[in-house]
Amino acid sequence: MRSWRHLAAIVAVLALLLAACGDGDDGGATTTAASDGGDTTEATDTTTGGDTDTTSGGDTDTTVAEGDGEPIIAATSLPLTGEFSIPAELHRDGYQLCVDLINERGGVLGRELVLEVEDNQSDQEIAVAQYERMVAEADILFGTFSSLLTGPTSAIAEQNGMVYPVPSGGAQRIWERGFENIFYFQARVAEDIGTAAVNALIHYRDEGLISEGDFPETAAVVYADDPFASAARNGLAGGTVNDPATGEVLADLAPGFLAEAGIDIVFDEVWPVGFTDWTTFANSIAGSGAESVFAATASVDETISLVRALQQVGHQPSFVWMSQGAQSEFRDELGGPEEGLTVHTVWHQTAEFVGMLGGEEYTNQDFVADFQAAFGNDPSEDEAIPFAVCQGMEQAIIGAGSTDNAAMAQWFRDRTADDPVRTIMGDFHWDERGLPIGRDYILNQWQDGSLNFVFPVGEALDTSDMIFPKPEW
Repeated sequence: MRSWRHLAAIVAVLALLLAACGDGDDGGATTTAASDGGDTTEATDTTTGGDTDTTSGGDTDTTVAEGDGEPIIAATSLPLTGEFSIPAELHRDGYQLCVDLINERGGVLGRELVLEVEDNQSDQEIAVAQYERMVAEADILFGTFSSLLTGPTSAIAEQNGMVYPVPSGGAQRIWERGFENIFYFQARVAEDIGTAAVNALIHYRDEGLISEGDFPETAAVVYADDPFASAARNGLAGGTVNDPATGEVLADLAPGFLAEAGIDIVFDEVWPVGFTDWTTFANSIAGSGAESVFAATASVDETISLVRALQQVGHQPSFVWMSQGAQSEFRDELGGPEEGLTVHTVWHQTAEFVGMLGGEEYTNQDFVADFQAAFGNDPSEDEAIPFAVCQGMEQAIIGAGSTDNAAMAQWFRDRTADDPVRTIMGDFHWDERGLPIGRDYILNQWQDGSLNFVFPVGEALDTSDMIFPKPEW
């Protein structure tokens, strides 16, 4: 266990990183997930899956560790309520499934792994307060969801010398602070997210599926007032990356991916936090005549609201990309209008990735089967990404021979293409900023109720041709 740090260090970090943050609660409900190989117990019932019992993915020893030492405490703060609740609940399930499977295989270094989860209510100040406590009480940390929360919470971990594996927090400014203990378990920075959609359009045009005359020449770029969404917009439209504390320009992204593809932006607009006037917003998009829509949302709820509004006003773009919407809940809520919509991901259930779990090979297909057995439905990337984070932390503990965070951080930094962290999302090694090397986003499209992998071609078992133009609402 770790001892409390001096309060002055915490205050200094907060003063630097939270000066521009809005006011929030100073409390918050907590949720603790017990890793006892059985059901998950929580203070509030936010479970989205079914039975949480798990089964192993292959011929492995499933004996629970007898306890050669004290349990290893893994702690995380997730926005289980509030704006980010849907993906956060899925992140929790991905973490818990991994912890349960590790314990079935004997634990880590002969010790049981226990997951403790607290609900930060999608609030920065609550999340920071929770991680302040966790660095003193936990052996290892798991990252939270969203760039909004990852920025300040990762600073608490860095200040206290704790490894902070990030499942969701791609805004480039997070990775330009010179931190040594953060490691990103996705693809590229959020500013690069739009590359998958733009490159897919170019590929299918070059292959003849999209004719030169039908290729969209105009676009509406719309986005939430959120670090992640703003970052995605800046990559598409050619904005800048700025230091949040000083305003210094860290990178100039001009002219942007859309301009490079020959697509003119005819509408470029942000909506504020808590926005509700979606019909008026959709009418403005329609009035621009944009042939394509690129929407960087901060939550699935925003994506659903925007899709419904575009359907209501009758705007029929030939191509629509959304930064959120890969979850089955998105399809179930819309019930049809999602057909033909594209969404980027960093994982797909048909990808042939081979990871490690419990010291043995554990494939992406093993994960899909185990998840289906535990929850009764297919996983999404919001469960796969935290599962991969947990895999990486297990490998770091084994590699370091202990839960010493300095040794674990060095072990992560020592990874190479030939000696990577191996996960169900593929192999990982990182640059000096903690960003993964040699990875890219993939594009999926909703087709007949399934989220099918459409780009890049040849990277999965079941690649489907992209439907173009998008079917009318």
